[in-house]
Parts: sequence; C-alpha cells; structure tokens
Amino acid sequence: MLTALRQHYHRLAAALSAAVPSPCALCSESGTDGICGACRERFFSARPARCRRCAHRLHAGFGESAICGRCIKREPSFDETIVAADYAPPLDQLILALKFGDNLALAPLFSRLLADALFEQRATTPVPDVLVAVPLGQRRLAERGFNQALEMARPLSRALGIALEPRLIVRVRETNEQARLPPDERRKNVHGAFALPAGMGKRIQGMHVGVVDDVVTTGETMNTIATTLKRHGAARVTCLALARTPPN
Repeated sequence: MLTALRQHYHRLAAALSAAVPSPCALCSESGTDGICGACRERFFSARPARCRRCAHRLHAGFGESAICGRCIKREPSFDETIVAADYAPPLDQLILALKFGDNLALAPLFSRLLADALFEQRATTPVPDVLVAVPLGQRRLAERGFNQALEMARPLSRALGIALEPRLIVRVRETNEQARLPPDERRKNVHGAFALPAGMGKRIQGMHVGVVDDVVTTGETMNTIATTLKRHGAARVTCLALARTPPN
C-alpha cells in the first residue's frame, strides 16, 4: 500500500513541478518545485533518529521504533509523529511567512516536504485512512482569514489519495496561543478545547486518523485532539507536522 502511494505521489509531484515553475522559497534561485535541489539537500535531506511517538531527536544509532524517555514516562494519546524537519532557521521563517505573512503559496510546498518525510522517514508507517487539520477558533480564523494547517492538509490529501474531513473535529472554545505560554500552562490551555460534531464519531470507528499541523511544540494540542478522537472510536492517530520544536 505504501509503495503504491509513494509511486502515485511522485508521479503527481513530477507533473505539477513540470507544469508550475517557481523560484526557490529560500534562495530565490529558479526551480520547479518551490525549493531548489541545493536547499532541499542542505535543509531537508537529513533524517535523524527520532522518537516514533513524539518525533524528538534521539542519539544516532536508535532504530525506527525507538521511543524517548519522555514518552515512556508519560505515554501520549497519539501513536506516532512524522515531521519533515526541526523548527529552526530557515524553516521557521517560512512557517511564519505562511501563518502571518499570508504567503499561501508555501502551503503546497510544505505538504510535499511532509509527504516526502512520510515516505522516507518511516518506511513501515501505516498510511492514515482519513486526514483532519488542527482547527482554529473562530476568532483566530477571522483574524488570519485561513487555517494554515488546513491549507497544508488539502494538497497532502490529494497527493496521498486520502480523504480530508475538514469538519470532523472542531475547536469548541477559544484558547490562548500555545507558543506564548510556559510549558506547564499549555496542557490546561487546550484541555476540553476540541470536540466532534454530532454524528461524526460514526465516521472514524476503528479508523486510523492523520492529524495535520504546521508545528508540534510540546505536543499538548495534538495529544488533546488524539484523546478526543480515540474517545469517539478512532483506532490509531498519527501526527503529521512540518516541523518539531526541539526540547529546551
């Protein structure tokens, strides 16, 4: 299944690249994929050992199934996390350009980088049955005008041939921005913040749900969403994020 999806994805990516030339988002050199080969090799080719559950970096030599001490001590509700890179320069500036600079053209690039990570980083990862995006609250959505996670999830859904359910889970109360809170406040901030609309639980019974976001920082948002999905019958939850913030 994963091999067939990989072939489908690379055929689609090649066709889009040939049809839509675009300069590199990092160095502005001409290219066809949103990022030139040199920048892709420099910033996105490394596949360091990561914890399978939370995607924090591990020391070299750990295998694909290794779990970090933090996840052993406090097991998260999600089963796996796939990321393309760490949240560090220059990727952090690209993410900020999407979220706060309205550069929506970056969303398809981010989805391609994430799809590459899914295929290359975890050869044994089961592919989700359905995708959802981390939802924004109504106030934040009105301020920004779009949900960056959903903008990434749309092209990722098409590339992988997996259904996207944009209304499967909703944010039922406004929360403070996680990045501005100390770590011990973030769990309280998102507790009870998400829910499934009436009848949606029937659509994920026994299914593997992939949750798309731009950045995983502490993982509390993803953990709360995974808890909610599993409470309604999801069998497995995989976090799919462009970047992972390194631990302090």
